[in-house]
Amino acid sequence: MVSLVSVCGRKLFSLVLTFNCLLCMVYAIGLLAGFYEAHWRLYRPYLVDGSLFWAIILASIVNIFPAMSVGRVKTGRLWFHHYVYGFVFLVLSAIVLEMSTSVPLVSLFTARKTSLAVNVGRFFVLGGLTLVLDDFGDISKRLRSVLNVLKSRAYQARKIILATQCLTGLLSFYIFVCVDLFIAVNPVRATLGNFILAGTLLVTSLTSFGGLKRKVWLNIAPEKARSSKTRSE
Repeated sequence: MVSLVSVCGRKLFSLVLTFNCLLCMVYAIGLLAGFYEAHWRLYRPYLVDGSLFWAIILASIVNIFPAMSVGRVKTGRLWFHHYVYGFVFLVLSAIVLEMSTSVPLVSLFTARKTSLAVNVGRFFVLGGLTLVLDDFGDISKRLRSVLNVLKSRAYQARKIILATQCLTGLLSFYIFVCVDLFIAVNPVRATLGNFILAGTLLVTSLTSFGGLKRKVWLNIAPEKARSSKTRSE
């Protein structure tokens, strides 16, 4: 029983971290759209340049693999693979958004709309993507082979990726501090959106530091290398 709770807890924690990566990426895309198109002065004077949110996108991408590696446990499945439920969430979210809002699906994350329907739609789209990513390799053999190729490329550049994770983790924490200071000095900006952004930035930076401590990217190995190592043991 304790083992089952531990396994399910790790899987849930992994899904939450993966969801946070996607959410943080979406926040950064929306803020960058406002920065370039509407010339927003993002969290001035604490944030030196709004274009630093590009580092958040990079940090989120780099952190997806370490986040998913936390949940690499055998949990079985309830009727279907996770990706099936993920696709169901995506399709239903697209249908509801099309019927209840005027925001096109292609601009869902760049449109400056904060209505309840749009935000709920974004939540379920990201939730569906999280489930799909968690089970991505099981969708087809071709996609699994693509993942193996990406692992091989990442293995060759693992030290560069590790350095990138360190730098973007530090920048994520810096931007988190900037957002917190901005909220503290400007109480009128103490909105739910800014609080969620601060929380996602903190989790992103901690995920980066956790990945560095566990040396996730240094320990990555292509499937062929891993299987040969297993046979030698």
